[in-house]
Amino acid sequence: MDGLLADLSAQRIPLPPPRERTRLRTAAGLTAEQVANALSCRAADIAAWEAGTREPRMPRRAAYARLLDGLKALEQPPQTKIPARQKPTAPGARTEQPTLFPTADHVPPPPRRPVPRQRLVTPTGPLAVITYTDTFVAHFTNKTQLPLDASDLTGLLQWTLDSGLSREALSPFDQAGDPLLVLTPAASAALHLPAELDDRVTLRLPETHPALDRLRPAGFQLTRRGFGPWPRIYRPVANKKRASVQLAVMTWGALSQDGWHLPPLSPADLAHLLGLYTERLLTPRGSTAVCGQELMTALRPPTKPVRDPSSGTWVSGPNPGALRQALGPAPPEAPDAHPLAEGRPPEQAMQEEAWDWSRQPDQQETSRYPHVVGLDTNLAFLSAASSLIVGLNAPPRHALAPTFDKKIPGCWYCDLSQADLDPRLPSPFTATGQAPTGPAWYTTPTLEYAQTLGMDVRPIEAYLRDEPGRYLDPWYKRLRNAYIDTMADLGVHEKIPQADYLTAMRKLSTADPAQLALLAAIKATAKGGLGKLREGPRELTGPYTRWPALDKLTWRPDIRAAVVAKARVTLHSKMRNLTEQTGRYPLAVLSDCVLYPARTPTALDIVPSGPDQQGMKGFIRLGVNPGFSKEEGVQSMPWYQHQLAQGLNPARYIKNEPV
Repeated sequence: MDGLLADLSAQRIPLPPPRERTRLRTAAGLTAEQVANALSCRAADIAAWEAGTREPRMPRRAAYARLLDGLKALEQPPQTKIPARQKPTAPGARTEQPTLFPTADHVPPPPRRPVPRQRLVTPTGPLAVITYTDTFVAHFTNKTQLPLDASDLTGLLQWTLDSGLSREALSPFDQAGDPLLVLTPAASAALHLPAELDDRVTLRLPETHPALDRLRPAGFQLTRRGFGPWPRIYRPVANKKRASVQLAVMTWGALSQDGWHLPPLSPADLAHLLGLYTERLLTPRGSTAVCGQELMTALRPPTKPVRDPSSGTWVSGPNPGALRQALGPAPPEAPDAHPLAEGRPPEQAMQEEAWDWSRQPDQQETSRYPHVVGLDTNLAFLSAASSLIVGLNAPPRHALAPTFDKKIPGCWYCDLSQADLDPRLPSPFTATGQAPTGPAWYTTPTLEYAQTLGMDVRPIEAYLRDEPGRYLDPWYKRLRNAYIDTMADLGVHEKIPQADYLTAMRKLSTADPAQLALLAAIKATAKGGLGKLREGPRELTGPYTRWPALDKLTWRPDIRAAVVAKARVTLHSKMRNLTEQTGRYPLAVLSDCVLYPARTPTALDIVPSGPDQQGMKGFIRLGVNPGFSKEEGVQSMPWYQHQLAQGLNPARYIKNEPV
């Protein structure tokens, strides 16, 4: 009984509030993984304790409490004994000078030449940019630098693993991110890496290269993608400790292609910029599309630790709300190259894609409106991912003549050709904007919108997913916040009048090129991450042959289709509301850019101002938020008609054509 009471008492060892636990750790410059290693637990445990979602149990609770007490004690400044203040003496009187370090004869020591203070540089942050002159030098995200005692790639990797560089976990059940080493061209040359890769197909260094031969005796291994522009090098897990380093080889195109288009930067500025990207999203791991995909998984890991009731030990269990298994698509959802598409009639393929539509203006429009203004939706597809219900882990279930339910994600075969829609608006049911002519496959967001238009929705058959969830919500929020914060750094803020927003956006092109590159990378991460949901074969294969991406948890063409459909019907709803309010119709739409006729060459001529000059909810409105719009370009009505005469969609060229 006494032992049981002692255990219960130990569980009540006081701990600081969760927020204070995080502050103490970060103030000491410790990562969650370092603390986890000290306590022989996982970084996910530390993240959960700091988030307050779970409390540590004995014996780790006592050790964790001692660690936090120690970190708090380190913050207390040392007490220095101050000599008592001497009483004033009469002029000319001799006084004894107090000294903290008296000599034998109380004679002060001779003055010494001042020694400049040496700044101690400790590796910090998630990454380092490596340069080389006479030695390798690491540049960190806080713009400090450190010469390295390393002469080859093995030495650099070992230093990295010993340095403590890493990214903190992004969610309670995520792992700390691998450290990133960015190799500048000078560093690559010092490592005897070739200036370019001879294998232009796989973009990999031959496995027989001397630089790779020296890795194996040190226990390092490469992943299946080999040593290319973004190689990952690791040692097998030992004592539950991960030892992995991500490299970015700039001379082979890392950070200058595949969504990365960074301007020339000093090593310090490059490290700082990549640190901002990491702080706001995640450590770069490849193309911006790969980063978008990796961000989904980091925010919703497929597994979490659960206690095995039979053994009492922690084991890996399913994480609710995450994608936990690779699922095949329903036959209508499969891309044309997929094995399920073999022999499929074209009309049986689901065509939930973005718009490419334009029309001739009528005589009244050409006489009343001399201008055409393009309005582009900010991060339209990212905005559509917010609160979107998608299927999680249940495979698609076939059903005949089902009753439509907007809460069930899936694809539905339904006839919407009876829709009575104004031809001056694009049809919300097709990518061409033309009215459907018979039954077709649609996602749940499209049929839900058809119901809001008053249509009688009666599916003929469907493939339904019985485990719904808002998988993309944390992904949307992190990307949205990264975009908003970066726009604020560029001087474009939320909740400003629409006219001020247009003024701020006109100045954007003259802003810091590095910040603009960061903004472009964030936008490309959002767009590319969604594109990865339907990644096609990267190498030439025979038709209807499986490719590696199909085995990924995040290969989900049904989720991408739902995002695209929601973005399309959301824009249609805004255009319809604008028509009812102002009587004005769009002239053309390309994806998320819509063209309107205008009396004056400004977007303010089109969008309602609203009571606070910030636009009106449910309408196209100008602003920085995802789903709001910006002015894409202004042209004349004769220019618009000339584009149409050439068989072009003017929405594609309104930004690039000279006025």
